[in-house]
Amino acid sequence: MLSWIDKDTEIYCSFAEKAGNTGCQMMNTAFFYYGLNKIYKSFSVNNIEEAVSAVRTLNIKGFAITMPYKVDVLEYVDDMEDSVKEIGASNTVLNKGGKLSAYNTDSYAAMIYLELFDNKKPLYIIGNGGYAKAVKWGAKQNNFNVENITRDNWDELFDIKNSVVYNCTPMDITDWIDESNDFINCLVNTQTGFDLASLQASKQFELYTGLEFPL
Repeated sequence: MLSWIDKDTEIYCSFAEKAGNTGCQMMNTAFFYYGLNKIYKSFSVNNIEEAVSAVRTLNIKGFAITMPYKVDVLEYVDDMEDSVKEIGASNTVLNKGGKLSAYNTDSYAAMIYLELFDNKKPLYIIGNGGYAKAVKWGAKQNNFNVENITRDNWDELFDIKNSVVYNCTPMDITDWIDESNDFINCLVNTQTGFDLASLQASKQFELYTGLEFPL
């Protein structure tokens, strides 16, 4: 029970085309663990410009961005990390006294997670949206040879073998992946997806609070 909510409670949130519960559960549990006067709420939005304007108006302290706004949000922030400039997408924004600064914790999660895999194998990134851009950056830090599967060359997916395959789309493509491959699925209802969500949330929580993620 969030019994401490009052006029001084700091609000954090996420913006997506379709809101989910994973971020709310993780962040509110972590806030509760430390006894912080903060809450986290997910919002479904259809206009990211208006959503960011609301952040400024309501003094929301930080927000996450999910599909399909990770690229478009950069038009409405005041500055960004160098890595965000390289990636071309953001999933985390902090409100620092009215100045909105963009970060990318998806790239951090991908970088850490890909350390578990053999970078001598080809890495096939499935998708080309904001999340895929962050994964490409993480793969670059781990010296992977990256290939990209998009709508333009989708048929090549079925020929991939003895590689690392990283699904960055909202589709579950598990049944299409050859058993010889190491498969990373970003969907949060899978083990790899949940692990990745936890990694990025840990970095996000650190940005929000300066504290270590307790989960």
